[in-house]
Amino acid sequence: MGCFFLKNEVLLPFQYNFKISTEMSGTKKIKSALISVFDKTGLEPIIKELHKNGVTLYSTGGTQAFIEKHNIPVVRVEDLTSYPSILGGRVKTLHPKIFGGILTRRDLASDQEQINEFDIPELDLVIVDLYPFEDTVASGADHSAIIEKIDIGGISLIRAAAKNYKDVVIIPSKNQYAPFLEIISARKGETTEDERKSFSRDAFEVSSHYDTHIFNYFNAGEKEVFKHSITEAQTLRYGENPHQKGIFHGDMDEIFEKLHGKALSYNNLLDVDAAVNLMGEFKNDGPTFAILKHNNACGLATRDTLHQAYLDALAGDPVSAFGGILISNRTIDLATANEINVLFCEVVIAPGYDAEALELLKSKKNRVLLIQKEVELPKRQFRTILNGVLEQDKDLISEIKSDLESRTNVKPTESEIEDLLFANKLVKHTKSNTIILAKNKQLLAGGTGQTSRVDALVQSIHKAKSFNFDLNGAVMASDAFFPFPDCVEIAGNEGIKVVIQPGGSIKDQLSIDYCNDNDIAMVFTGNRHFKH
Repeated sequence: MGCFFLKNEVLLPFQYNFKISTEMSGTKKIKSALISVFDKTGLEPIIKELHKNGVTLYSTGGTQAFIEKHNIPVVRVEDLTSYPSILGGRVKTLHPKIFGGILTRRDLASDQEQINEFDIPELDLVIVDLYPFEDTVASGADHSAIIEKIDIGGISLIRAAAKNYKDVVIIPSKNQYAPFLEIISARKGETTEDERKSFSRDAFEVSSHYDTHIFNYFNAGEKEVFKHSITEAQTLRYGENPHQKGIFHGDMDEIFEKLHGKALSYNNLLDVDAAVNLMGEFKNDGPTFAILKHNNACGLATRDTLHQAYLDALAGDPVSAFGGILISNRTIDLATANEINVLFCEVVIAPGYDAEALELLKSKKNRVLLIQKEVELPKRQFRTILNGVLEQDKDLISEIKSDLESRTNVKPTESEIEDLLFANKLVKHTKSNTIILAKNKQLLAGGTGQTSRVDALVQSIHKAKSFNFDLNGAVMASDAFFPFPDCVEIAGNEGIKVVIQPGGSIKDQLSIDYCNDNDIAMVFTGNRHFKH
C-alpha cells in the first residue's frame, strides 16, 4: 500500500510487504486483546487462534455478539468500565480503563503502580476495523448518515495502540488480518518488536488516510491545502528511465480490465492516460481510432466503420505508430484486429473485443489488451515542481458549434465546421506549442511541443507532405492565439483555407485582415488550450 500527504512536508510512499521476523528482539506474548471492528470478514480464524493460545478477549456491541456466536468467551467492555454504551453507540470504548490498559508502559514502575491502583488490565492487542466513511460518501448517502460514519473510538484506539507499539500489537484494519494470523499461528501468540512497529506504521497510515478523506469531505475545495491519500500502489519495473524507480499510486482495476500482456511500464501509463483523455473527447462520436506516441496523437480518424477509422489513423503517421498506444471508442472487430495485428504496438484499449478479434490479438504475448470501464476520471490535476506541488482544474472545456465566433468575411461551411471541431479536440490534447492539420475528420499532421507556433506549423506541414497528404481543403487548429499573421499566411500558401484559434492577441486584427485579403475563413473559440 502507499500513502502520501503534503502540507509543508512530504511523506514518501511505502510498500506493504510483511514478513515474519526472524529476529526475536522484544518478543512478547499476547495475553489480552480488545477487539472492536465494523467488518467481521476474516475475523473468525483470528479469534479462534487467540482463544487457543489462552488470550482473554474484550469486546462490545456487534463484535462481542460475533465472538459469542462462535462459542468463545469474551469480557464485555461495559463490565470492565462499569459504564454502558451510550449516545446511541457513539461512546463505547472511550474510558480510562481501556486506554490506560493500552497506553501503560510495562517497563515504567509508576505506570504499573497506577494501573494496579485503579484495577486496569493490560491490553496487549487491539484489533480495529473503522466505520466505512469513504464508502458511505461514495454511496451518495445524506450528510447526517455520513457524519455517523466518522469513527471516534476506533481511530482513538488505533493511535493509542500504535503509539505504544513497544508493548502492544495494533491491527488497524482487515487488510492486516492475514499477516497477523500467520505470525500468531507460527509462534503461538508471540510477536517481536519489529513486527509490532511494522503494524504501528500501518496503523498511522490507516488513521491518516481516514482523516484525510474526512477533511476533504468537509473542505470541499474551500481551503487551499494539498491533502491526498491513495492506499493502492503498484511497483513498476522502473520509472521514465531504467535508473529511476517508479510506482503507480491508484487502483488500475477500477479503470481497466486487463485481458492479456505484460505489466504496464511508467511510460506506458503516461501514454495510456493521454489516450484515455483524448478518446474521451470522441466518446459520443462515430467509430474513432487513435494512435499515440509519447503522449501525443500521431494518428486519429473518425469513419463509418472502425476498420476504416484504424486504417486512416495509421495513415496519419505509420512510422511513429510503431510501438505506439492504440485506442478505440468502439468494440474491436476481427477485420480491425487483422490490421492491428500487423503492427507492433505496446497497448490496445477499447470498450470491448469480439471473441475472434481477442484471440487474434492475444497471439503477441507481450501486447497489453485492456477493456476500458465506465469510470469518472478526476477533475483535478497536480504535479510536483521545485519543493512543492502545482494543482489545477483539468481542462474540461470542449467547444461546440455554438461556441465558434466567425471573425472573417468568408464563413466556414458545415463540413468545415465539423473538421474544425475535430481538429480543436486534438489540439487540446497535444503538447504546446502545437498546430493541428486535419481534413475529413482525419489527422493529417501535428506540430508538437515547439518553442514557436511558426515552428509547429512548419513541422506539421512538412510531416503531412512526407506522407503525401494534400493540404488543399485542410483546416488548421492552434492551441493559442497568433501574435502575428505569419501562421495564417504560411497556411494559406499551402492551400489551407479554414482556421480555428482562441483569439485574444492585441494584434488579432492583423491575422483577420490577412484572412480577409486572401479568402481564408477563421473562427475564434475564446479558450486557450495550452498543454505542458
